[in-house]
Amino acid sequence: MSSSAKTTYRYITAVPDISGGRPIIKGTRTPVKAIVGYYKMGLSVEEILEGLPQLTPAQIYEALSYYHDHQTDIEQDIEQSKVERLVERYGLEVTADGRIIARKDDNDG
Repeated sequence: MSSSAKTTYRYITAVPDISGGRPIIKGTRTPVKAIVGYYKMGLSVEEILEGLPQLTPAQIYEALSYYHDHQTDIEQDIEQSKVERLVERYGLEVTADGRIIARKDDNDG
């Protein structure tokens, strides 16, 4: 059963000047996608709270709820934030020791 009612989130907001306007926990700079990433790595809510002690369990659970309501958007944001995508998008290069640097132009040098 589908509902067209808009869900209101007590702890989730989007602020244009923070995290590129992506959803964050209100009053913080913690993006929802970061919490989702930890959860997808297998961390429990309690373990996420150990790493983000400024948050409450309710904020974590609501971020996960928001994710499930907006899964396509959050997954797309996670995919676009992967190192490989950023390297490609900004013309960077990964050195042998794993550093990410600006790609040297053939005309340099």
